[in-house]
Formats: sequence, structure tokens, C-alpha cells
Amino acid sequence: MDTVDQLDMAFAALANRTRRAILAHLAQGEATVNELAAPFDMSLPAISKHIRVLEDAGLITRGRNAQFRPCTLNVAPLEAVAHWSDQYRPIWDARFGAMDRILQTMKGEGDE
Repeated sequence: MDTVDQLDMAFAALANRTRRAILAHLAQGEATVNELAAPFDMSLPAISKHIRVLEDAGLITRGRNAQFRPCTLNVAPLEAVAHWSDQYRPIWDARFGAMDRILQTMKGEGDE
């Protein structure tokens, strides 16, 4: 899978709040599907579909531990997303800097 496809799949997976919550849980350590499903008011098959999307995007991996298949966070696709967004940081910094200067000017005018 090339970088563009990986980014597309990662962004598509991250677009859903349930999947982001699952990733946040896995950031604390590996977990079983039942543990990941516990905080949600949805069926186990629905959670499994979310996990499958995350797995297809490469954001999680599933191992084998006896009869359990614990899920683990894979940070490589998240690093790719961070790297992609970092190219826009100078633009954001410049715009926020300009906005700060305008607000400071407005604040100075209001003090008179």
C-alpha cells in the first residue's frame, strides 16, 4: 500500500468518533474486543466492524494469546498523518500570528 492510500484509509478510519475512542483506549495498552466494546452502547458485531476498519487502515493489529486476540495500537499510520499535517504548520502559524497581531491592535484601540 502506498503512502497516499495509507493516508486515505487512516483519515477515513479517524473520521469516526467511536474509532477514535477505541484508539484512545488502545493508547493505554492492548485490549480485547470485549474490553474495547464495554464503554459503548452498541452490539459486539458493530464494534467488530469498527475494529476491522481500524485494522484495515493499519492503525491496530490483533495478536494471539491462547483463545484471545488482543488488539494493539500501531502508531506508524498516525505518524504518517502527523507528518502530512506538519507540512501545513508554517501556514497555520503565520495565520495565527497575523490574527494575534490584529487582536492586539484592536485591544490597543479599545484602551484609548
